[in-house]
Amino acid sequence: MDSEFVYWYLFVIRKAVNIQIKGTNLELTGPLKAYVNEKIGHLEHYSEEIMEARVELETSTHHQKGFFRCEVNLDLPHMQVMRAESTGDDLYAAIDLVVPKLREQIERHKGRAHGEDRRLKRSLKSIFGWRPWKRG
Repeated sequence: MDSEFVYWYLFVIRKAVNIQIKGTNLELTGPLKAYVNEKIGHLEHYSEEIMEARVELETSTHHQKGFFRCEVNLDLPHMQVMRAESTGDDLYAAIDLVVPKLREQIERHKGRAHGEDRRLKRSLKSIFGWRPWKRG
């Protein structure tokens, strides 16, 4: 099979993450939406399981000083949700702070899945005496 065809086939099958952005007490401008799409869309490189991302941006005044909040919910298969929230003096800073939190959760989730595979292999080995390195 031609490698170019395989690349094209994988590119067509792979869909981009659906990102929904909601703004409370602020106007969602084009550059702001593009920034959120860039930062949250980049999380797809860490996990292909992300189906949808819901981003809520909010500004509020507390004692005459404004603060910005960014909350992100990532929907995964089997009704799993990853959630992270951050606040900051600047909206872009709040978005920047939430991305590493989500990346850490994704890495932890992937580590758990890898650990489950190891446990399954270990149990198969103990039950059936399965040792792939010994043939015959």
